[in-house]
Amino acid sequence: MKINFEVEFLQEAIDFLEKIDKSAREKIIYNIRKAQIINDPVLFKKITNEIWEFRTLHKKLQYRLFAFWNKTGNRETLVIATHGIVKKTQKTPKNEIEKAMRIMNNYFKDL
Repeated sequence: MKINFEVEFLQEAIDFLEKIDKSAREKIIYNIRKAQIINDPVLFKKITNEIWEFRTLHKKLQYRLFAFWNKTGNRETLVIATHGIVKKTQKTPKNEIEKAMRIMNNYFKDL
């Protein structure tokens, strides 16, 4: 199977994954691996022009891992996971999208 993109986890995304229940973490990782192979907006969805989210429903909880694309240089297509939340409302919190934007801007500034 062809992997369409690689995923790199920033420290805050790693910290989020380490804090949550093991079975939820395993399902999130499984869904990310699946999203790397198939184009499925249920698993990986664009939420702004630059910010995407990996989506997982596990035991009636909505998990979101925010991400952006890095297509700079000679690297393989790369998705950078910034941070995660357990979503409690229907709408994705604007402050979490803004946080992902700040992390993305700092990431590219440091390249």
